[in-house]
Amino acid sequence: MSSVKFTKTAYQNISDFIYGKSLYPVQLKNGMEIGGGIMYPEINFTLPPMPIEKNTMPDVIRNYRDIFTGICQRAKDLHVPGFVAEIETLPPMTENPEWAIEICKNAVGIVKEFEVKHGVKGAIRMTPNDIREGKGLEHMWRGWHWDAILKTFEGCAAAGADMLAIESVGGKEAHDEAVMYCDIAKSIFALSVLGCTDMHKMWKEITGIAARTGSIASGDTACGFGNTAMVLADRGYIPRVFAAVVRVVSVVRSLVAIECGAKGPHKDCGYEGVYVKAITGTPISMEGRSAACAHLSPVGNIAICVADIWSNEKKSVL
Repeated sequence: MSSVKFTKTAYQNISDFIYGKSLYPVQLKNGMEIGGGIMYPEINFTLPPMPIEKNTMPDVIRNYRDIFTGICQRAKDLHVPGFVAEIETLPPMTENPEWAIEICKNAVGIVKEFEVKHGVKGAIRMTPNDIREGKGLEHMWRGWHWDAILKTFEGCAAAGADMLAIESVGGKEAHDEAVMYCDIAKSIFALSVLGCTDMHKMWKEITGIAARTGSIASGDTACGFGNTAMVLADRGYIPRVFAAVVRVVSVVRSLVAIECGAKGPHKDCGYEGVYVKAITGTPISMEGRSAACAHLSPVGNIAICVADIWSNEKKSVL
């Protein structure tokens, strides 16, 4: 699959660079058009504190069923034109792809049931956790960690997930050290060389899976890079200026997903999304000051000004 190269911004008129509308909207099978003029909500969530293992999977599935039923019921009550719900798998679910696939199947079933019975349109973004970290890792591109991620993508796409996404970690070990020592040269190397190289490998696989299954390769965000620096700066451990530069440099890495064929919407939790939309014209999901666990930002209003999906970025269940 050949790569697209971007040499200029997609938007030539700043007046066209607005929220809810992108140059290249994403059309879903149920008729939702992301970036077509409506800003949809994106719901994020995770499980309450509980063990995730084989004998607790019935309880895990029950929790996810309750969550999705609640989301769909609230969407019905509020008469929303559509919503996106993101399932970010926890590490054990990617390590055991059949668990993630079963969760996805249940979620898809509930969303489709509500659409048939009540006309509620919903879409599922499946985001496997990138487990390629730790001492047991054989290699970033081979071995059981790599195989489990791809199997999770393939199985969830076949189960009906509308969109595929990930927060990939290629180059993160080098970047963590760069952040600790405020080494901007190492940060640029980790993001623009190590990160981009890994992104090319990862996203050629994801776009291939999407093409085979009819799902949409959406996007990748540098949360583990830019947002790590941002949070450390918020806590006073590193300068805010350094963190701000890192967040802009992360754009280079995240653009690779689009170059390899991703269509958007770019994931939430990636503040580089504003740049991604400006350069590529693809829709983006953003979060900001009104999100449930919003990150501090003196420019939070900018995020919502150009978003096509607005995420609650909630990491716990009430």
